[in-house]
Amino acid sequence: MLSRFTAPLTDMTVPTKPILAVTLGDAAGSGPELITKALLDPEVRAVCRPLVVGDAATLRAARAITGVAATLRVIARPADVSDDAATIDVIDLANLDAAQLVRGQISATTGRAAYESIKRAVELTLAGEAHAVVTSAINKAALHAAGYLYDGHTELLADLCGKPKVTMMLVAGKLRVCHVSTHVSLATAIARARPERILQVVQLAHDGVRRLGIERPHIAVAGLNPHAGEGGLFGTEEIEFIAPAIKEANQRGFHVSGPFAGDTVFFRTLQGEFDCAIAMYHDQGHVAAKMLGIWQGVNVTLGLPIIRTSVEHGTDFTNAGKGTGDPRSLVQALKLAAVMAKVEK
Repeated sequence: MLSRFTAPLTDMTVPTKPILAVTLGDAAGSGPELITKALLDPEVRAVCRPLVVGDAATLRAARAITGVAATLRVIARPADVSDDAATIDVIDLANLDAAQLVRGQISATTGRAAYESIKRAVELTLAGEAHAVVTSAINKAALHAAGYLYDGHTELLADLCGKPKVTMMLVAGKLRVCHVSTHVSLATAIARARPERILQVVQLAHDGVRRLGIERPHIAVAGLNPHAGEGGLFGTEEIEFIAPAIKEANQRGFHVSGPFAGDTVFFRTLQGEFDCAIAMYHDQGHVAAKMLGIWQGVNVTLGLPIIRTSVEHGTDFTNAGKGTGDPRSLVQALKLAAVMAKVEK
């Protein structure tokens, strides 16, 4: 597959191990602690060279909380990242006062720092200095308090990348789910289930799954109504909008089936019948993916000019500062980003 980076990756000294720019997330949550755990995972270090982008003092404090045996090293540029499995490299933004940090509390200060971490990681990846961005959890209220009025990571990343058409893909084991709409009301989600948007998501899903190494993905489309409308008995959106979009997608050369009942299509996808399922709205897809384990799923943003994966959980304010957070979702996000970067080259 051809690379979609805006600049060539010419400075990479170890092409088989991509550099992943890891954002700090909201420092009042468990994100920094999870980073110190995940970045020492042998499976992670076997496939990538992670680089944290954020406040180094906060990361040192997190290391003390978790007690991991890691050397924290501040570097100036991604090209200097180490391949030492016991070293955590960080580009220090020096934008937080670790002594004043109140864990578990919404703060404009941590919201601003989280935004700056994301922005810098995206800039490095767009410039070709890193292969992908892996994001830790942010708090929307903290982001808003800092003046960044985004609904979440997806919208923020799209803005930083020139506002392309995007969607999210949730990955949990063999289940891959894309969404026609996400952070909108159910009424708005129904209105967005129209052929133009469905076809956009089919294209994004197709390209995203190909980035995982599946050359010709078979994509399933969920219905909007119970039992996919039951032939019009429970609603006509499937007849009016969804089925015509599927027909058009196949005419364009995609391999698409449906619409299928939302209560079975995700299970069928998990069993391997399809390579990806398209949900019509947020909860239809999220419930299916998160039932498999909120700490093991990965969120991928499709449509960006860069690779971006993320944890599927929130900031976990309740456990912040205790060192007990579960890093499995971050581990999976790092490993998936490495796979996508390797396939794309």
